[in-house]
Amino acid sequence: MIELLVLALTLGFVHTFFGPDHYVPFIVISRARKWSLKKTMWVTFIGGVGHILGSVVLGFVGVAIGLSITRIETIESFRGDIAAWLLMIFGVAYSIYGIFKLFGNGVHSHLPTFLLPKSIRPYRHLPISEEEAQEEKETNITPWILFLIFVFGPCEVLIPQLIYPAAKHDFFGVAAIATVFGLATIGTMLLTVWLGYKGISLFRLKKGEKLFHLLAGLIILFMGLGILFLGF
Repeated sequence: MIELLVLALTLGFVHTFFGPDHYVPFIVISRARKWSLKKTMWVTFIGGVGHILGSVVLGFVGVAIGLSITRIETIESFRGDIAAWLLMIFGVAYSIYGIFKLFGNGVHSHLPTFLLPKSIRPYRHLPISEEEAQEEKETNITPWILFLIFVFGPCEVLIPQLIYPAAKHDFFGVAAIATVFGLATIGTMLLTVWLGYKGISLFRLKKGEKLFHLLAGLIILFMGLGILFLGF
């Protein structure tokens, strides 16, 4: 169990740090939408919890009903494809918004609410009441889109290399392994996002502010393409 706990800690860090899809989307979206550091960290934390819970629940179910590792890995691969497609779709949608933001004039009023920065939502040229405008201003589902994507995103190493070997001991061993792996993964996500947020905030390009939306969408799109077709 000690060896498994050390392995869980190590793999949690390694699979996150060398998987830029774990933190780059949070960094580029937070920069484009001008999120505060506090909000960025909270969104990252929620995404990390969803990322871990998806695989942990699958692992516990697999152990409980006796699914083979091969079957589990097939399910995880399928989940990974869904996450990649969702990432690509979100990247396309945000890239389109970035194009409108960069070249359009007033066309933002026809875009979905979740793509609009809070600062411009109340001033859309639409016949809405003050109450609706306030509600719209406070509503932002972008973090929940990221959460959904990360729920489908599998932790490929967790089940075959950690949960199944830990299941030879007892339930508490499996829970301990999952907890250590989860803390290492989420901790690494928070650290890398914090570093990325601080680093990218150094670039204050007033004339290029609108460009960040398009860049964020393209980065997320190519990340999804890389996961799906290049095995990143």
